[in-house]
Amino acid sequence: MPKLKTNRGAAKRFARTGTGKFKRAQSFKRHILTKKSAKRKRQLRNATLVHPSDTAGVRRMLPYA
Repeated sequence: MPKLKTNRGAAKRFARTGTGKFKRAQSFKRHILTKKSAKRKRQLRNATLVHPSDTAGVRRMLPYA
């Protein structure tokens, strides 16, 4: 059976945690930041986990992660 290709876009966006879940960066932090509160921008810095309903798709894109 041939090797599977990793989706390189996904590889740059998602990382595997020690427990096998996927972590990701928060969105909404690129532009139009003046109307967002400092608290909101500070909380968007932190990484979060991929939602369980999306995990299967991410796992398919990252077969060796």
